[in-house]
Amino acid sequence: MPENTTKPKHRVKVLLVEDHPMFREHLGQLINRDLGMAVCGEADNIKDAMRLVRETNPDIAIVDITLRGSSGLEFIKDIKAQGLPLNVLVLSMHDEELYAERSLRSGAKGYITKNEASSELINAIRCVMAGDVYASKKLTAKLLERMTQKRATSELAGMETLADRELEVFHLLGRGKSTSEIANSLNLGDSTVETYRARIKEKLRLRSAAELYLRAGQWVRDHGA
Repeated sequence: MPENTTKPKHRVKVLLVEDHPMFREHLGQLINRDLGMAVCGEADNIKDAMRLVRETNPDIAIVDITLRGSSGLEFIKDIKAQGLPLNVLVLSMHDEELYAERSLRSGAKGYITKNEASSELINAIRCVMAGDVYASKKLTAKLLERMTQKRATSELAGMETLADRELEVFHLLGRGKSTSEIANSLNLGDSTVETYRARIKEKLRLRSAAELYLRAGQWVRDHGA
């Protein structure tokens, strides 16, 4: 009987970059159940993620916006700047209308919320690996509306003026974090965080620290970020 020389089909290698261990485990189970995919590495910060990119040569990375000590957007920018051939799918709890567009501009090939992960993650990975861009129907409708009507609410328009790092600081303020806590979380100096706070106040036309905390807290409550 002739030997079967058919090579096994290539399994898509997936790198998980997510800072919550239990959710990372859930993602791994979803991916490894699919015969065409396998998790090749896991990281909760940019430094380890970049090391795993070089060591495991993944086909796609599933990246959370909020990582330990930094932002998933910075990881995406690093990948793009270094010319690494890696597809990135952003998975986040953050407001998709604001963060999805930033993610796509940074170089991601798709955006999916954590609420959709259980039902849509595998489809999203397949979509990106097929060369397409993945976005939910809700997000697609929002982006098309903004493209065709070229309008946004004044609140969202104000938020879009914030740089990525400023937006990180804003969210942490909304969670009640102090300047020193934010500095420690983002590996920044206290004075640098104060500079970001001042820029945010100026861009959002806020007059005091109290207004800044109120606005940030309301944004976090409204958008579940």
